[in-house]
Amino acid sequence: MLVYQDLLTGDELLSDSFPYKELENRCLWEVQGKWVVQGAVDVDIGANPSAEGADEGEGVDDQAVKVVDIVDTFRLQEQPSFDKKQFVTYMKRYIKNLTPKLVGEAQETFKKNIESATKFLMAKLKDLQFFVGESMHDDGSLVFAYYKDGATDPTFLYLAPGLKEVKC
Repeated sequence: MLVYQDLLTGDELLSDSFPYKELENRCLWEVQGKWVVQGAVDVDIGANPSAEGADEGEGVDDQAVKVVDIVDTFRLQEQPSFDKKQFVTYMKRYIKNLTPKLVGEAQETFKKNIESATKFLMAKLKDLQFFVGESMHDDGSLVFAYYKDGATDPTFLYLAPGLKEVKC
């Protein structure tokens, strides 16, 4: 299994169990998330509860919660929305912090493509939700989520150059 960690914080943000599609010259990864129910599991073993004297609903865990699989799996923490100025400030700081961590061709590719990725994100800014990794470090990579036209499950966007592949 492969896990993708934030190069700046070491937080796990994604794994290969969530397939991605590359966008903006491989600078962004698009990953489909989905809502899942956690908690109560209704297991039907074929018994007739009324014949066994059990009350209706007895033994049912009503603690079921709906969560987004990616957010839950990687313990992502939602952040307040950014306006345009805050987003530009964040991206400038992110680029400044990430660039020295990249080497050779990866650094050149990042410098060449980050502008188009930033513009892509800016166009969706009002629709984005912002998440950070478990450490909630300010300088870490953001994970962005939005709902495509009419979708009930969120789509996540990752800044791919800021991810490090780790074998588990």
